[in-house]
Amino acid sequence: MNETGEDYREAQLSGQWWEKRQFIGCDFAEADLRNLRTRGCTFDDCDFTKVDLSGSRHDASAFRSCTFDRAVLADSRWSSCSLLGSSFVDCRFAGMALTECDLSLASFARGRLRKLDLSGLRLREVNLTEADLTDSDLRGADLTGARMLGAKLPGADLRGALVDANGLLHADLRGARVDLDLAAGFAAAHGLVVK
Repeated sequence: MNETGEDYREAQLSGQWWEKRQFIGCDFAEADLRNLRTRGCTFDDCDFTKVDLSGSRHDASAFRSCTFDRAVLADSRWSSCSLLGSSFVDCRFAGMALTECDLSLASFARGRLRKLDLSGLRLREVNLTEADLTDSDLRGADLTGARMLGAKLPGADLRGALVDANGLLHADLRGARVDLDLAAGFAAAHGLVVK
């Protein structure tokens, strides 16, 4: 089922089950999508401004180039999903869980991502400018090409993460947990000679 340009603004869709549905350019602004279940669905260029997705579950679904502005994502679960190129502005993430997801090219600029488990995720070229990642778990995450200017990572766990020199130069890594490889990369990015 392919839906293009449909208007779901302020729709009451809580608790529904959607499987293998396609949405292109649809407007879900201010819709009630609490406890929504999706499996194998695709959402391209959809607007989720002020949507409530709390408690929702998403399996093998794709949300590509979507806008999440002031959306509530608390206690939502995302497994094997793609959020490629989507933007998240002033969203509530508390309790959000992501497993084997691709967040490449997504934007979380100035986002409050405290205490989230982002371990093992693909975060290539993600925008984390001025994001607060305090106490977040980023073990084994791929942050290659991530924009991390002013990103705050006190207490974050970066062991096994892939972070390039640009990220190591621009992020605030004071108090972050790192392994020896990342520590050596940090030293080299700051002009130290490690022997």
